[in-house]
Amino acid sequence: MPGRRPPARPVDILLVEDNLGDVRLIREALTDSRFPNEVHVARDGVESLAYLRREAPHDRASRPALIVLDLNMPRMDGREVLSEIKSDPKLRQIPIVVMTSSAAAEDIIAAYDRHANCYIRKPVNFEQFLAAVQKIEDFWFNVVELPPAR
Repeated sequence: MPGRRPPARPVDILLVEDNLGDVRLIREALTDSRFPNEVHVARDGVESLAYLRREAPHDRASRPALIVLDLNMPRMDGREVLSEIKSDPKLRQIPIVVMTSSAAAEDIIAAYDRHANCYIRKPVNFEQFLAAVQKIEDFWFNVVELPPAR
C-alpha cells in the first residue's frame, strides 16, 4: 500500500507524559519521521486539559491531531483525562493512544471503557520503544483518516 504524502504543515501531537526519559525517547523516535511533526508536552492531566481548552498560558495552542497519553501521572491521571476529553464535544474526536507501562487488565479495560482509541504497553527495550512509537506514527498518519482540524 503506498503511503500518503507528508502534509505541508507539521502534524501536532500532544504528549501527556510526566517521565522526562520517555518524553525524550518519543521525541527522538518522531524526529526521524517522514511526517513533519511538532510534539507539545503536558507533564500531567491538568496541564493537558488546559492545553486542549486553550487556557492560559496555552491560549495559542494548536489542536493536536493525536494525543499520546500516559495513565499514571501526578495531579490528574490518564483515566480522568480520558473521561474529560471523551465527554467534551469539542475534543472527543481527537484520537487518543494510551501508552503506559501498565499491563494490568483493569487498566486496559478502564482505558477502553473511557473510549481510548488504542492501548499500548511501553516496551522496556530501547529499540522496541522506538519501533513502537514509529508504528504509532505510521498507523495514525499513514494508514487512517483523521478528522479535519477545527
